[in-house]
Amino acid sequence: MIEHIFVVMLENRSFDHLLGFSQIQGTDPSGRPTKLEGLTGRESNASPSGDAIAVSSPADFLMDYGPGHEFSDVKEQICGKGGTYSSPAPSPGQIDPNINNSGYVSNFSRYNRKNPESIMKCYSPTQLPVLTTLATEFAVCDHWFSSLPGPTWPNRFFIHAASSGGLDDSPSFSREFKSILYDGFKFDNGSIYDQFDNAKRDWMIYSGDEFPQALSIAGMRARLEKNFRPFNQFRHDVSDPKFSKSYVFMEPDYHAFTGKFRGGTSQHPNDDVTSGERLLKDIYESIRSSPHWEESLLIITYDEHGGFYDHVVPPTAIPPGDSVSSPGNNHNNFDFRQLGVRVPTLIISPLVAKGTIDHNTYDHTSVLATVEKLFNLGSLTKRDETAQTLNHLFKLQTPRTDAPMTLPDSAVSGYVHKERTGNSVAARLSELMSGLISLLRPKPVDPSLRGFHHVALLRDIQNSPVTEKEEIARRFLRHRTVHATKYMQRIRREAAAHKANG
Repeated sequence: MIEHIFVVMLENRSFDHLLGFSQIQGTDPSGRPTKLEGLTGRESNASPSGDAIAVSSPADFLMDYGPGHEFSDVKEQICGKGGTYSSPAPSPGQIDPNINNSGYVSNFSRYNRKNPESIMKCYSPTQLPVLTTLATEFAVCDHWFSSLPGPTWPNRFFIHAASSGGLDDSPSFSREFKSILYDGFKFDNGSIYDQFDNAKRDWMIYSGDEFPQALSIAGMRARLEKNFRPFNQFRHDVSDPKFSKSYVFMEPDYHAFTGKFRGGTSQHPNDDVTSGERLLKDIYESIRSSPHWEESLLIITYDEHGGFYDHVVPPTAIPPGDSVSSPGNNHNNFDFRQLGVRVPTLIISPLVAKGTIDHNTYDHTSVLATVEKLFNLGSLTKRDETAQTLNHLFKLQTPRTDAPMTLPDSAVSGYVHKERTGNSVAARLSELMSGLISLLRPKPVDPSLRGFHHVALLRDIQNSPVTEKEEIARRFLRHRTVHATKYMQRIRREAAAHKANG
């Protein structure tokens, strides 16, 4: 019987990018032999000059240029350059004939003109020993899709609320969005955390840094002290025999305050993927060695594909059916009938048979559907009401005893973040020059930073007098990218000081 569900969601990686060359074989949930739907090596995209660029391995441990993954980027990636989705969309579960996954290289050439073919590089199993070991030891879902063809923020909302409230791109903010600015994003039917509160069940969010995405949901600021804890306390907490949390959501260290997402554990494309591998190893081994292992379920997934190639065409879906809570953030008049690109998802529990490969179609709301069924909670929207659950995977009558206590060490990337080694004079001068250029040519806040910038505002409002709220918001709306990162750095220092002072 599962009593504790742990969910960790990392950043911006497609299924083929991480596991396409893993060649994993096993059995499906009914016990029949099967193999992962991965890559053959013949899959390709056309370069801007018309050459066929095939998938290849290995991939770089980190990238200098992050791929595009806003709504318009994903449309080009899966529909091809100049392509668009069918209107009306095919019935739920069907394939849009306009989608052929042909535009990854053409889109990435906008961001990296020198080496656009690198978007087709995929990791080898030896580069990701932690993820690959977990995939072979438990269950891997090879038809799990992000909840919409768009970026991080709306996809993460779907795992919390089975909806993004109409948000179809990275959020934007103005004075007209005062309720969002001050309180966070609202959803007609609330979130999974409201459901747990109503059912009087304990839950917790463990965060690797001061800017967890979940804090941007309305009502979460009031829960900051009770229901948010730093990740470095997780191992201690879960080792307590009295640990009572029914649901735990874990967010990595995004390191967004740097403006480059480097030095964290989120596996953001601009960061070292091996840091995320170490995070997964820590999470699994903490749960595996705890007194709660036999009653636990760990789900590892990724919010969206981050612009990386995947060869499987995503199907259509049932839209949530709730209202657009912030019309100004529905940038593309999207109807939420199309799922996003395939992402890796692992289902880990002693009740899951070793070597399971599940070909069923899922999206992030399958997490909610599973949780709701296990704990007798109601659905939030039509999307999670109709989503495929994971319950058929928990078929073992007695918990396995052969699950590994420890996982392999992560690969050695050779990359060491400068914050951990001290800044050289050259590095400090380079950073100073970058800062001066940013001040002289200030840019609007980068889309990938807007959400984290907003979480910093919510923390600022939380710790400031009510009378200062309007002025804090006015300053926030005037920020450019360089000011946004400096603002996040200040709020990060203040949060640390607040914690130190009790």
